[in-house]
Amino acid sequence: MKVYEALALAFVAEGTSDVFGMMGDANMHWMNALAQRGVRLYEVRHEGSGLGMADGWARAAGRPGVVTTTSGPGVAQLATSMICASRARTPLVAFCGETPWGDQSAVQYLDQRRFAAAIECGFVHVSRADLAAEAVQKAFHLARTESRPIMLSAPIDVQKQECEELDDYVPSTALIPQVRSLPDPAAVAQARDIIRSSKRVVIIAGRGARRADAGEQVLRLQEQTGALLATTLQAKNWLCGGTDYHVGIAGLYGNKIAMELLQEADCVIAVGASLNHYTIEHGYLFPEARFIQIDTAPHIVMGNGAVADAYIRADAVTGLTELSQALEGRTEGYHTAEVLHRLTAPLVAPTEFRGEPGRMDPREVIYVLDEEIPGEIGLVLGSGHQTDFGTMLFQRSREVMSNYGMFGAIGQAPLLTIGSIVAGGNRPAFVVEGDASFLMHLSEFETACRYDIPVLVVVMNDEGLGAEFHKAAAAGLDPELAVIPTPELGPVAVALGGGGATVRNEAELRAALAEYVRAPRPTVIDVRITRGVVSVPYRRLLYGEDV
Repeated sequence: MKVYEALALAFVAEGTSDVFGMMGDANMHWMNALAQRGVRLYEVRHEGSGLGMADGWARAAGRPGVVTTTSGPGVAQLATSMICASRARTPLVAFCGETPWGDQSAVQYLDQRRFAAAIECGFVHVSRADLAAEAVQKAFHLARTESRPIMLSAPIDVQKQECEELDDYVPSTALIPQVRSLPDPAAVAQARDIIRSSKRVVIIAGRGARRADAGEQVLRLQEQTGALLATTLQAKNWLCGGTDYHVGIAGLYGNKIAMELLQEADCVIAVGASLNHYTIEHGYLFPEARFIQIDTAPHIVMGNGAVADAYIRADAVTGLTELSQALEGRTEGYHTAEVLHRLTAPLVAPTEFRGEPGRMDPREVIYVLDEEIPGEIGLVLGSGHQTDFGTMLFQRSREVMSNYGMFGAIGQAPLLTIGSIVAGGNRPAFVVEGDASFLMHLSEFETACRYDIPVLVVVMNDEGLGAEFHKAAAAGLDPELAVIPTPELGPVAVALGGGGATVRNEAELRAALAEYVRAPRPTVIDVRITRGVVSVPYRRLLYGEDV
């Protein structure tokens, strides 16, 4: 057996079913061996794009995604997407071919170990034929246990060597104990006492709680304590269909009513949420609250530089269950008719929409999207000014993935969406992005068309760099320098093999959405929006407005 065959068998044993990337001299033998064993290969137009797709696949599937590149320049193309995946703490394995072991004169030579360190990626080297299987096991074990990307670098000469048959490979999952430890009873009692002495409790559910599938336990504790339920940005809209007392995102992306209610809290229970400075507004959002945290990490310092008043080290399900059992009875808390009335008020009245001829108000666009796209179709949110509107205003209960804050790199969200659709068995999903972001990886829309991946890309098109436009205006600079005319992207999408439309009013947008919902396929809807509406987060950050 060749080493590349053993490596392929080990990847299959680790559960690899889909691989994204580009073929080259140093990974083609391995890719061929994978294809022979039933793994689906997705050839992309740029290696970094493939990593973005593997990132989205991993986030949706809850297990390591896989990307592949050839040696040298193929590896170098991974940089931006790798850092994004690292900042997102995505478990991922990058199989990277390498020039012959020790040959620094090779044209594609790159010190891939040093490069991996520079792009915040773990590194495992296939240095000998007899260590190939062990290297795969180590890479996947690190990806899973450290929740981060790992580069598996395999010199092409080592790949072509002979090795023993791989008959007794032990996947990394067998090395990870699946146990739930009970939290310290003293910590539970301390948290119980804080809750009993509190009148206005807020539960903040984060990505950790969502990954642990602790929704039932969160809602039970909310009912017991009369709490408001908020989420972090990475858990946006989670459980919003399960309670009337859901206030949306805590922090910068919260609406004014939510902020007013949260400031009244005297107890905050964070579940799988680090309570970074974005979530608690450096402590200003919860000035009178005591904090309880439930998390698996040994220790967490919150965004205000302090530690929780009570820290329960446990997974979300176990920690919440123990805390609920320690509490008795039920308190009204925030669960009143007056609070419910405030929460059900519309965030933006239709009379406030301010479009212009041929351009829609971005807030109206979000409302139409939320109405027309069924809740079973998932959503991915990008980054930048134009996606701020969706980050705040999408209200329908649906699966939401956000790439905001992951290195601040634009252009990643459509790639994440494609990968998440593949992980979900080709279930449709849509992404909201800006025009500059989408055009950065336009070629990968052709990849979606080639593999018939039913992604809907809604381009919030203000024909410019929206964030820079508004920042420049606020700083007294020339905002017109951030304006970049954009061709109609609907016909471009059609030319690449998908569906597409350029829309300028509500009726055209509803018609284009109806066509996609009726028969999902790779589609781009280019929505022309006005630059005259500044998002609420930017109004807060740039102008200090209380909105």
